Amino acid sequence: MDKEVKGSLIAVEGLDGSGKSTQAHLLYEWLLGLNYRVFFSEWNSSLLVKGATKKGKKRLALTPTTFSLIHATDFADRYERQILPMLKAGYIVICDRYIFTAFARDSVRGCNLEWLKSLYGFARVPDITFFYKLPSNIACERILSSRSNIKFFEAGMDLNLSSDPVESFKIFQERILKVYISLSKLYHFTTVDATKDIHIQQEFARKELEKKIELGTFKKKSGVMK
Repeated sequence: MDKEVKGSLIAVEGLDGSGKSTQAHLLYEWLLGLNYRVFFSEWNSSLLVKGATKKGKKRLALTPTTFSLIHATDFADRYERQILPMLKAGYIVICDRYIFTAFARDSVRGCNLEWLKSLYGFARVPDITFFYKLPSNIACERILSSRSNIKFFEAGMDLNLSSDPVESFKIFQERILKVYISLSKLYHFTTVDATKDIHIQQEFARKELEKKIELGTFKKKSGVMK
C-alpha cells in the first residue's frame, strides 16, 4: 500500500436506477456536515474527455473497445488530477461509480475482464465498496417513472439484444448484475438491499462506514480553511 496515501476511498456501485447516486450524495453531505475532510467524484465527468465521449455516443461511433478506452481515459484523468491527490491529502474520497462499473459494463459488451483489470491496474482498490443490489425490472420501472425514455447505451441497444429499448435494458442490466455479483465476492463488496427505504439504506451505509473507517482522523481542525 502507498504510504503517501492517508485518506480513505469509498466506491458506490449498482445498476442504473438502483439509487446509488442518491446514497453517495447523502453520504457526502453527511460527512461534510460533520466537518470531515471529504471529496466527491462521479463517473464520466472529466472535462478533458467528456466532450469526446458525448460526441462518440451521439454519432454511435464507439465500438466496445473504444467505448471502454474512452471511459478509462476519463477515469485516469480524474484519478490522477483529483482522486489520488485528495487521498494523499488525507481526505475521504467518495466515488459515484468506480472501476467496477467498467468491469461490469465493458465485459458484458465483450471486453475481456482480465484485460480490463490490467487496464485499470493503476487504480487503488477501495477501502469500502457499497454495492446497491436491485433487480433489473425494478431498476427499469424506477427509471421510466422519472423520465419518458431509456438512453441508447444505458439500454445496451448497441448490442442488438432487442429492438425494444425497455426489453434491451432489462437484458443488458441483468447481465451486468451477474457480473457485479461475481465481483462482489472477489472484491468483498458491502451489499446494500436497494429495494429498502432510502433512509434505511443510508443508515446502514453510515454504520458500515463508522465500523470500518476511523472517521475521527478525518475531522477538520478548527480554524482550518476548506
